[in-house]
Amino acid sequence: MKFTRRSAIQLAGAAVASPALLKANDALASSGSVKVLAWQDYVQPNIAEKFEADTGIKLELTTFGSNDEAESTIRANGGKGFDIVFPSITNASGYIDDNGESFFAPVPADVNVDAVIPSFLRDSASLGGQFNGEQILLPFDWGTEGITLNRGKLSIAESDLSFGDLFLQEGAKGAAAFRQKSAIMGAGLYLDATGEVPSNRMLDVYKSEDDARRVWGAVTKWILEHKENFGAFWNNATEATAAFKEAGCVIGQTWDTTGLLLNREDSNYVYRAPKEGIITWLDSFGMLKGAENPDQGVAFMNFMLQPEVGGMFANNTGYNSAVAGAADFASEEFKAQFNSVYSQDVLSNMWWWQADTPFFAPIRNEFVEIITNA
Repeated sequence: MKFTRRSAIQLAGAAVASPALLKANDALASSGSVKVLAWQDYVQPNIAEKFEADTGIKLELTTFGSNDEAESTIRANGGKGFDIVFPSITNASGYIDDNGESFFAPVPADVNVDAVIPSFLRDSASLGGQFNGEQILLPFDWGTEGITLNRGKLSIAESDLSFGDLFLQEGAKGAAAFRQKSAIMGAGLYLDATGEVPSNRMLDVYKSEDDARRVWGAVTKWILEHKENFGAFWNNATEATAAFKEAGCVIGQTWDTTGLLLNREDSNYVYRAPKEGIITWLDSFGMLKGAENPDQGVAFMNFMLQPEVGGMFANNTGYNSAVAGAADFASEEFKAQFNSVYSQDVLSNMWWWQADTPFFAPIRNEFVEIITNA
């Protein structure tokens, strides 16, 4: 099977992912409810219905479209009001209270941590998954930001796609879509690769405030010099899809799910990795210290950590599950799309979002505002 990386992931986790070791039914509360705050496309009806049928627990689901929205919701409620939250793992620092403590509790002992792909669990520690030496967030899924292209409207050699194409392609005038806080990174990778704005592959923006302002200032100036290509800004999955289907965009820097789901409707759309390196993110979930339904929260986490549910999630969204063995339950369509995007060259050239430093988001937001208001 060509699905090599997912097969390798499956085999690497096989010793810890067998159904006999899963704890999904060990500590289920057969009544009550669980309050979950998740990305808007994560817990779709087939998963919600299966959870309630399998556990007898009512799912009270609230969704969000951006990390900023989720963080502000939790902070406004003082870390209460929900049991389980799904932040991007690199945004863990946004869930620190005024006393310097995380809103998240250490992962409960009854949660089947062994269901997570071991390498993801290991790497999560440095990306924000641990606080004061304790695991507070578990990897849930991973995905990428690359280029969605409408081949019927814009002809570019897919092997030569670049983040710079959003701003430099003549055929993309008024028709490029992007999320400002991501495009400033993608454009930065392009400008670092060309030598126009050296940034150590954009790692300098995490290094110091001065470096962040130097790099983002130069990148923003370059983006504004090409603002005639601006077509639509997006901040969530719905807006990203609408940029193509309603606003007429022909190219965009998007999450993988945008391009892959568009491709399922129209083969003119493809999602591909830019030659500078595809931007890769890791999302997670954890239990709040203020959880009112901790037993039901454990049941929900263990349910979501089952390989079958991981496969359902991947089929629903186009994202990649962090659960070992989930590849067995992915559809043939999903596997084919994975192989069309993630060649070994792409997988060896991923650019991972890093854990936010205290100055990272505030300074980036300053330049995002400049781009937005241009």
